[in-house]
Amino acid sequence: MNATPTPPPVKARPGRGHRSRSRAASRHGYGPYVLELVMAAVAVVFLFPVYALVTLALKDPRQIADSPLAPPSPPTLANFGDAWSSASLGPALVNSTVITATSLLLLVVLGSTAACFLARRARGVGHGLYVLFLLGIVLPFQLGMIPLYELVDGLGWLGTYQGMVLFYTGIQLPFTVFLYTGFIRALPSDYAQAALIDGCDHRQAFTRVVFPLLRPVTGTVIILNAVFVWNDFFTPLLYLGGSGKETVPVGVFAFVGQYVSDYGLVFAGLVLAALPVLVVFALLQRYVIKGFAGGLKG
Repeated sequence: MNATPTPPPVKARPGRGHRSRSRAASRHGYGPYVLELVMAAVAVVFLFPVYALVTLALKDPRQIADSPLAPPSPPTLANFGDAWSSASLGPALVNSTVITATSLLLLVVLGSTAACFLARRARGVGHGLYVLFLLGIVLPFQLGMIPLYELVDGLGWLGTYQGMVLFYTGIQLPFTVFLYTGFIRALPSDYAQAALIDGCDHRQAFTRVVFPLLRPVTGTVIILNAVFVWNDFFTPLLYLGGSGKETVPVGVFAFVGQYVSDYGLVFAGLVLAALPVLVVFALLQRYVIKGFAGGLKG
């Protein structure tokens, strides 16, 4: 019995599918590289001011006069010590820390509890209050600057920590409630219901079950509000001017006006003023996008 001969293998010839894949590769092959180049250029643009700030802070006046943007050779840390003592940054940092930390604590407590009620009451009073908070985001606080100043003055809180804390808590509470409400609406309500069935009251269900689940949006609330409160200049200048409790931006402003000709000292003071909020942002930056995305879902 003769075996059927096996035909030789047929070599694949480039056909229409191969040509289409080649055209697709050539059409999309340079896109990612161009995008990476654009992103690198944008990163350089954003990092250049930071580079200039740190470089000038590490140079003495002679190096700044010779080559202001060249790397420091050798770097000096004397500017930071001089700026710390000359600008009185120690008391200013204490004032900013007390005001910022107290404001953040009140914003987290009040914002999360109010948002828990508003998120579970989508109709009636809950919806009306939520819209009222959204109006607080849209309307600029400059419209009420004079009545707010008169209110704080009437309370006798000008030049005090509590006046600044009251101002920042009221101004930032609508934005805080907005973020918390959107995030809570995206959470299943079964967790809180299970806690209530197990014998918890509403306060215990919130503090033990719901609030631990709000860690991402709480990080977002902390970092965004901390940046606003810490960097605010006009309000502390208006409410704390001449009281001896000026915050870091006001202290740096007075320091820059006094030592405007010594760029190394000025930029060292700016680095010291920005360092605390940069550290907080580095620690909580992973929560910013998660919490803000959750707020937008609501």
